[in-house]
Amino acid sequence: RLPPSQAAPGLSRRIMARYTGPDCRRCRREKMKLFLKGSKCYTNCPLEKRKAYPPGMHGQARRTKESEYLLQMREKQKCARIYGVLEKQFRGYYEEAQRKSGKTGENLLRILESRLDNVVYRAGFAKSRDMARQLVRHGHITVNGAKVDIPSYRVSANDIVEVRAASRELTPFVVAHAELGERPVPAWIEVIPSRMRVLVHSLPERAVIDTQVQEQLIVELYSK
Repeated sequence: RLPPSQAAPGLSRRIMARYTGPDCRRCRREKMKLFLKGSKCYTNCPLEKRKAYPPGMHGQARRTKESEYLLQMREKQKCARIYGVLEKQFRGYYEEAQRKSGKTGENLLRILESRLDNVVYRAGFAKSRDMARQLVRHGHITVNGAKVDIPSYRVSANDIVEVRAASRELTPFVVAHAELGERPVPAWIEVIPSRMRVLVHSLPERAVIDTQVQEQLIVELYSK
C-alpha cells in the first residue's frame, strides 16, 4: 500500500475510517452485547466481566454525567455499530428516511434492515454482519440471478437472494447450511435451505425488527 503522502487525496482517511479494533470494546462502550462476532459473543465475553464500566485505562474511574445529548449520541452510535455503517452513510440514511412518509425512525431501521449484508446475516448464511459483508464483497451472493458485491445494496419486496452455485461448497456456506435453523429468521424473509436461497416477501415493519435501539433518540439527535 502506498504511504499517505503518495496516495490519492482522501485515500488514507478512508482506509483509516473503518474500525479495526476489538469488537468487545465496542460492546463494552454501549454496555450491551451487539453480537458483532456472532456466536462467539456467547463465550468468554469481556462484557460479562467488566460490564460495570466502559473500556480504556481510566474506564473504571470515569464517571460521566448522562445528559440528554449523550443518551441520544450513544443510541446513534449503538445503531451504527450494530449495522456496521459509518457516520456519513448513516446520516444519508437518516435524511432519506426523513423524506419518506411515515415515522422517520421506523423508516431508518427499515432502510438498515434492507441492506444486502444484513439480509445475508438474518438468513443465517453468516455468523455476523461483518462476515456477511465479506461474503458479499467476494462475490458469493446473487440478487435475482445477478451477482452483487456491494454490501449496502438494498433489497426490495419479492427479491430473491441466493448463494452462487459455485460457492455453496465453500466451508463458510457448508457450515452455515448445517447450522440453519439455530437462529430465528425474521418473518419478512423466507429461507430455502436446499437452494441456499432467501425470498424477500416484504420490507419489515418495526414490530418485527428485534434490534434493541430507541430510534426516537436518534431522530431527536439529528433534528437539533
